[in-house]
Amino acid sequence: MNIKDNAANIVSISRIFVAFVAIGLLFKHTTCAYIWATVLTIIAFIMDGVDGYVARKFNQASEWGSVLDIMGDRIVEVSYWVAFAVLGYLAASPVVNVLFPIICVARAFTTDSIRSVALSKGMTAFGEKSMQSTAWGKFICSSKFMRISYAVAKVVAFVFLIVAATPALEAKVADLIHLIGIVCAWFAIVFCVVRAIPVVAESGKLFNDAK
Repeated sequence: MNIKDNAANIVSISRIFVAFVAIGLLFKHTTCAYIWATVLTIIAFIMDGVDGYVARKFNQASEWGSVLDIMGDRIVEVSYWVAFAVLGYLAASPVVNVLFPIICVARAFTTDSIRSVALSKGMTAFGEKSMQSTAWGKFICSSKFMRISYAVAKVVAFVFLIVAATPALEAKVADLIHLIGIVCAWFAIVFCVVRAIPVVAESGKLFNDAK
């Protein structure tokens, strides 16, 4: 594999492993581990923007790259939600805890199944060949504002939830940080659902056999 011509794809794949290391550190329950988990989580999300920049800068945008980008998003996002649910960071109630990863996984299977059909018909999730044909669908799914807002909500939620659980952190400070993290977590999960609506709403054309 030519590394230079696949730099964007390498970044997309690498950030998955960076996130895995960060998540693994959450189970060490030491201050040092949580500091590194926080740093690596931020790096993983920065890499999410870097792969797109590299693809545009060096003309490496492709359908394969688009698939890798979405795949990386799903793996990273679901992994964090599952880890937080297992650790009990999202809510005191186990039911609410597990709600976050369930919603995220259900949304991922739904949208990505539809997008796989779109891909087979030459359409992509984003870009010039986007499967979204309406202005509102393109705005919710593809606009820079919505994509950045969703990414920011996730990274703030994940970082604040990790920081709030850092051992030796003062209780009052930890509670405040945790509250901010929970609020952002709800924003992120609502964004997750809202951004799936246009994909489902506009999917009918993909299954229409009429010529």
